[in-house]
Amino acid sequence: MDVEKYLSKFYKTTENPTLKAMEFFMEEFNHPEQKLKFIHIAGTNGKGSCTEMLTNILIKSGYKVGKFMSPHLVKSTERMSVQNSDITYEEMGNLIKRIEPKIEKYQKKAKRKVTLFELETTMAMIYFAENNCDLVVLETGLGGLYDCTNIVNPLISVITSIGYDHMKVLGNTLVEIAEQKAGIIKENSDTVFALSDEKDVNEKIEQTCIDKYNKLHTVKKEDIKNYEYNQKYQKFDYKDYKGIIINLKGEKQIINASICIECVQILRNKFYEISDEALRSGLNTVIHKGRFEVVNQKPLMIFDGAHNKPAIENFIHSVDMYYKDASKVYIISILNSKDYDMILKNLLKDEKSVFIFTDGNNKESYVAKEELLKTAKKYTKNSNLYTYELEEAIDFVCENYEEDVVFFVGSFYIYGTVQMLLKEEKDD
Repeated sequence: MDVEKYLSKFYKTTENPTLKAMEFFMEEFNHPEQKLKFIHIAGTNGKGSCTEMLTNILIKSGYKVGKFMSPHLVKSTERMSVQNSDITYEEMGNLIKRIEPKIEKYQKKAKRKVTLFELETTMAMIYFAENNCDLVVLETGLGGLYDCTNIVNPLISVITSIGYDHMKVLGNTLVEIAEQKAGIIKENSDTVFALSDEKDVNEKIEQTCIDKYNKLHTVKKEDIKNYEYNQKYQKFDYKDYKGIIINLKGEKQIINASICIECVQILRNKFYEISDEALRSGLNTVIHKGRFEVVNQKPLMIFDGAHNKPAIENFIHSVDMYYKDASKVYIISILNSKDYDMILKNLLKDEKSVFIFTDGNNKESYVAKEELLKTAKKYTKNSNLYTYELEEAIDFVCENYEEDVVFFVGSFYIYGTVQMLLKEEKDD
């Protein structure tokens, strides 16, 4: 079976989500989700970073850990792994063959198509159960309340952040979005939440925990002290933990690491053995691709998939932290579904840099480069604005901006293409 081809043609939608299909599949496969222990992670941004950090800490603590996350950057198999080793295409193909008859049965009964994310989540639950994982770190796809992953009763629910994204599905206000994210909070368990600057958002999360008899653990900025950073690492104190070092870049990663420390404390209280050495090593050695990741050295190229307002603001802050005085080039690709006007308005506050607009790697899915250029001209008088195909953009910067810092920003979904093109550039 050509798994990528099969999945590429599978039904994709986020409209009118429900959990009925997932409940059906779990019943059909004798409830694999009930055989597992979960840390369930929702949030507008920071989900992936927390998922990677926690997985790394738990593996270093000697546990067999399943990890489920999205989006994938190159291969669909990246979405589910055990011990940070991705499922193989053969394993995924065998799972699809087992699930297909159930899909046909459900679609006939429910008169609706099964979505790609329902299939992927079902595969993950079966895969983790059959691999006898001690713990699963489970990232939501979209929202929380009606997300496919919300069929589990976790040991810990994590809400990393609340911001504007996917408003057509989640709501138009931060409180509405918070209500959706809070849907992963379950009765008689624990929740970790990084406090928002919005009082109403915090109250929504707090009240949900009260209603669910759930113990809330909050991460507060004032509990983070003695912060310092350089090009190699960030260092800080969190409560009683002194001199925590993380290798992921960007100040928001300090919040994400603090969330993970709270989760470790909860797990210890539940009699999981996690040493300080495993905690520190897990945070210090984590790899998270596509998040302010250096993907090339000459010229220096950094990839960041930021595509919503909080992520773009974090990206700009990180650029200022590490490369404020450098000459910069931005290669920008933005999906049709994203607020490209907002993204450009924020990025183009940098008046001195070079901006290259592309159609991404799929003209049907991405905002046309000509439209990006037209919109950009509303916000800047900068004359260093260009339109190129993605491959041409890489050639252009390699030939003309070898001493500059080049940023790919606006979408995760060009990551694999960028990596392939950079490899071809080196091979030439």
